Amino acid sequence: MFPTPIAQTKPLTQISYKIALPLSIILWLLPLAAILMTSVRSMGDINAGNYWGLPTEWNIVENYTSVFANTAMGRYLLNSILVTLPVMVGSVFLATLAGFALAKFKFRGNLAIFAMFIGGNFVPFQILMIPVRDLTISMGLYDTVWALIIFHIAFQTGFCTLFMRNFIVGIPDELLESCRLEGASEWKIFYTIILPLTRPALAALAVLIFTFVWNDYFWALVLVQSDEVRPVTAGISALRGQWLASWNLISAGSVVAALPPVILFFAMQKHFIAGLTLGATKG
Repeated sequence: MFPTPIAQTKPLTQISYKIALPLSIILWLLPLAAILMTSVRSMGDINAGNYWGLPTEWNIVENYTSVFANTAMGRYLLNSILVTLPVMVGSVFLATLAGFALAKFKFRGNLAIFAMFIGGNFVPFQILMIPVRDLTISMGLYDTVWALIIFHIAFQTGFCTLFMRNFIVGIPDELLESCRLEGASEWKIFYTIILPLTRPALAALAVLIFTFVWNDYFWALVLVQSDEVRPVTAGISALRGQWLASWNLISAGSVVAALPPVILFFAMQKHFIAGLTLGATKG
């Protein structure tokens, strides 16, 4: 009797797993380690070609304080906060309303509207670059924080609606009908039933949208150009011209810019994982 293929491949699978996992972790963390090490190097260390070894001089305080003292990094971070927080709240709130309507109300065109939300997620943003830029200019919003807020909400709401609709559709209709029989309005049902039951999904979606918008570089480059409204991603790119050879300061600025999404993720890790797990178990 021949051995089963599973018995033959199991040792090979275990060996491949033990090799591939550490290798993938190293490849994933290598750029991050390089940026972290560069952010604490001195310029003399970089000019000497010491890119991967330990720094001969640790300039942790000097580099990170210089980023804020000699550049507009503080303003860039504030601009990103002014853009990201309203977009996160606005897109999640609108998507929850739309997801509630599409999941629990029967009306003509329901499926077509839902398909429109889905289809919008597959439109490349690059195609919309020129029309959106011209629209912001004609509306007087070009080079303002409001341009980024409005268009980020518009673009993110489609994905958020798809996300929330799939969660809300799993809430039993009998629960909502019992509330209606008690005389509850649709708004009261939304606030007292839908929002509490979708809290894990809201937390997961909020983390995702915060990360998407905070890390956006494309629209930050297209819709703004001045330091007064430039978010942190475009601001770091501008530092390359201001600090032509100071890669240690650029790396320090990149590390600072990456901290808010990381802090938010760990602060909401429990709810984030619960939301993704809940979505994975839905049929």
